[in-house]
Amino acid sequence: MIYLVEHFYSIQGEGKYVGTPSLFFRFGGCNMKCEGFGCKETASDGAEVLGCDTVYAVNKEHFLQNWIPINKAQELLSILSLYDLPEAVDIVLTGGEPLIYANDEIFVDFLEVLVEQGHQITFETNGSLAVDFEKYPVYKECVFALSIKLSNSGEPLNKRLRGNVIYNIASNAKDAFFKFSIDKESINIALEEEIESVTIHSPQTKVYCMPVAGSKKELEENTEPLIEFCKAKGYNFSDRLHIRIWDANKGV
Repeated sequence: MIYLVEHFYSIQGEGKYVGTPSLFFRFGGCNMKCEGFGCKETASDGAEVLGCDTVYAVNKEHFLQNWIPINKAQELLSILSLYDLPEAVDIVLTGGEPLIYANDEIFVDFLEVLVEQGHQITFETNGSLAVDFEKYPVYKECVFALSIKLSNSGEPLNKRLRGNVIYNIASNAKDAFFKFSIDKESINIALEEEIESVTIHSPQTKVYCMPVAGSKKELEENTEPLIEFCKAKGYNFSDRLHIRIWDANKGV
């Protein structure tokens, strides 16, 4: 079963295509929890859930009542008609982790129609789940923002870093780039080594570093130290415009 959490038309707030008008589809479910990021969300049952800044799209136990079950591709495609969109607007698939549905027939059908209509599709993924580019060639027409999780996520190394998956995606995708979430406390020599342990699997892929943030206040606290880190290492700094402008992650 595919679950859609929310959809919204906005600008891309992060990474290589920052500022690009984009229609976002946020899917429910993830293969990680990332409790190390320390973001909290209160569920309708009163439970305070710890995780990433979109924990409401990760934690099925407490947020399932807000997830929309999808039974056919047309249910997703019909969402485009709800907005006044420019022709072939960029589509961003995020989560949670959208690639948990990579082998689902409904999901693949959805992608194929979007590509036929001329949309650029960007996956925001943690880069730990394999994609079958030969069986589903539509993925070769997609862009992948590889948000590989670092130790500050709280996830074990063997779960968050899969070099063969990173190499396969970067080698087969239309475009790919690394996007790391970093807080000021994590900026040290160990961080440099961590990032290099990821990028070694695709050395030509560009690196973007963005501040860990669940709010504008947290974004501002982590921004300047991260800019200095990027200047020293030659990485690209990525702002998080949606948080800086709207102080929120949901539906903006």
